[in-house]
Amino acid sequence: MTYVIVHALAPIFIIMLLGFYAGKAKMVDNHNVSLLNIFVMDFALPAALFAATVQTPWSGIVQQWPLVVVLTLAMWITYGAIYLLCTRVFNKTPQDAAVLTLTVALPNYAALGLPILSSVLGEGSATSLSVAVSIACGSVLMTPFCLLILEREKALKAGSHAGSSLAMLPVLMWRSVTKPIVWGPLLGVVLSAFGLRMPELLLTSIKPLGLAATAAALFLTGVILSARQLKINRVVIIGSLATMLIQPFIAWALVLMLGLHGSLAITAILMIALSAGFFGVVFGNRFGVESPDAEATLLISSVLCIVTLPLFISLTAGI
Repeated sequence: MTYVIVHALAPIFIIMLLGFYAGKAKMVDNHNVSLLNIFVMDFALPAALFAATVQTPWSGIVQQWPLVVVLTLAMWITYGAIYLLCTRVFNKTPQDAAVLTLTVALPNYAALGLPILSSVLGEGSATSLSVAVSIACGSVLMTPFCLLILEREKALKAGSHAGSSLAMLPVLMWRSVTKPIVWGPLLGVVLSAFGLRMPELLLTSIKPLGLAATAAALFLTGVILSARQLKINRVVIIGSLATMLIQPFIAWALVLMLGLHGSLAITAILMIALSAGFFGVVFGNRFGVESPDAEATLLISSVLCIVTLPLFISLTAGI
């Protein structure tokens, strides 16, 4: 099992390391990655998420509603708790807190979900469907929170809105929904709900973009990291513990409350137990927000999940 986890994590570290090297060697300007960010955030990731959600049968999503409930509540609870802790206790800015909490609360479904779940439950359509549902939950029900906060702070800084956050909400929601990273997967879910199938030619045409999405995002993360001085502090330790241990146990508690068992319960816990995802770091860079704590949490959780994932795989074996 350790081999499977290391095998799944190896591409993440190698691609991030290549991006880190490219930035340090000045092959890429690590202080100006706007073009690469646009490619990742406006084209590659939206294409990948749209393809994943539009090809997910709506009946399958409905049947897996307990998985959606567990994943969504676990992510929301973690996001809210870490965000309040960062802003109230550690006095972080809303932008920094939003980027850090998205990094902590949104697991790396895209890169680790399928290889880890397939190794535990076996390959098959049910496993692929569970991963697709997880990706849809993260992209549609989690990322807009971060975008709303980033858009709000951007508007306040520019002085374009002087009213309350509630008065700004419609404008901010519209700005968030019009981002390709949000409307791409959301459109896929809506089309799936109405039973509309995309032409095979269209899906084939955007497939190369989708295949490049994870690699490009990891490479971009490596480039961003090359321009930072990573430090371990209390926030990083708390964030790492939250994403590796606390959030999976929250998911476990929700599984018990809903009375879930078998493969559905195992899927819900293991998907939440994955290492932190790269969305927060990439989002922050797009809005000009540097969060060294988020970057350090991403690295630490990616390394230590080699230990924590086997733990949760063993603990969930009998449920």
